[in-house]
Amino acid sequence: MAATTTTTSTAFSFSQNPTNTLQPSSLQKLSRPKWSSISLPTVPRVLFANGCRLKTSLPRVSSQSFPTVPVTVKNYEFLDGSTEVELRLQLGGRNIKSSRDIFVDADGSSLIIKVQHSGSLVTLMETNQLFDKIKPAETIWYIDEDELVINLKKQDPDLKWPDIVESWESLTVGSMQLLKGTSIYIVGDSTEIIQKVAQELAVGLGYTPLSTKELLEAFAKQTVDSLLLAEGSESVVEAESAILQSLSSHVRAVIATLGGQHGAAGRAHKWRHLYAGFTIWLSQTDATDEDSAKEEARSHIKDGRLAYSNADVVVKLQGWDADHVKTVAQACLSALKQLVLSDKELPGKKSLYIRLGCRGDWPNIKPPGWDPAAGDDASPGGFQ
Repeated sequence: MAATTTTTSTAFSFSQNPTNTLQPSSLQKLSRPKWSSISLPTVPRVLFANGCRLKTSLPRVSSQSFPTVPVTVKNYEFLDGSTEVELRLQLGGRNIKSSRDIFVDADGSSLIIKVQHSGSLVTLMETNQLFDKIKPAETIWYIDEDELVINLKKQDPDLKWPDIVESWESLTVGSMQLLKGTSIYIVGDSTEIIQKVAQELAVGLGYTPLSTKELLEAFAKQTVDSLLLAEGSESVVEAESAILQSLSSHVRAVIATLGGQHGAAGRAHKWRHLYAGFTIWLSQTDATDEDSAKEEARSHIKDGRLAYSNADVVVKLQGWDADHVKTVAQACLSALKQLVLSDKELPGKKSLYIRLGCRGDWPNIKPPGWDPAAGDDASPGGFQ
């Protein structure tokens, strides 16, 4: 299989279709490029955010009075205030005699609510994943007729909570205020997984779903596999890089990139335009527990030899099952939420990086007029 064929970098122009993928409207001539799945049995377990070293477990909400559902199902009422959130739970029919029959435990990002009923404790709500952190010492609860009212003080008063718990529904709504339209790029070894997760994210966020594989094949009028055989891996990398360059100025898009070493994301020197958005590395692991997977992610980031370690966040997958694609997408949004909350200036920095021409100086952006071809070190100084 050829591996040294080169392709002249060309400009791509696309017109947006808000409900489907972008379609090529004009493509300058380029020499023919080329191209490349995994189906494993389990669901993702670990989240790890690059740079901030953030880890989170997937949301778990349990209740004996209602299932794990979004707030639109009125088993509880939720209100977001400027500095606190309020949760109201119905107590009707439980014969609560006094406040001693109620147990409320709020701690950081977890909440447990139990009531004494017929001689035993009944769990009304238990979650280890509130939408964001609270100040446990300032938790107030009281009984208002047949409702239990709980007031939780926010750690971050500027963050609007769409719901009391972190869920797919609350994350897709809450991400709007955090991402501020910044596009998302999905990278990793499996094109199949990347495309499915990217599609799920795009639908949830109301973003435009894009696939560099589909765009490349639409232009070349043949499959990536055929292109690989005819032109070689390097030609595919260069062609996808040209597509990424054209897409780098787009906002509100989720871009599925080519998986593996045949894709531009697998080459460290091809990340210049990937830095225009938030990048998520879907990394499969053989680790048997969460701690091992976390250590593996940390090792990859520290080592830096894998180009994917440039990604903003890493989501570790212990296997793959397409039926659980929403679980993976939810993990991606949870990691992005933590990343942006750790530095709320990130979306603005991404926008500045694009306006200055995606020069490769991420994350330490150089002043206007800086020339990457001059060989200056892009790491120190720059805009913060």
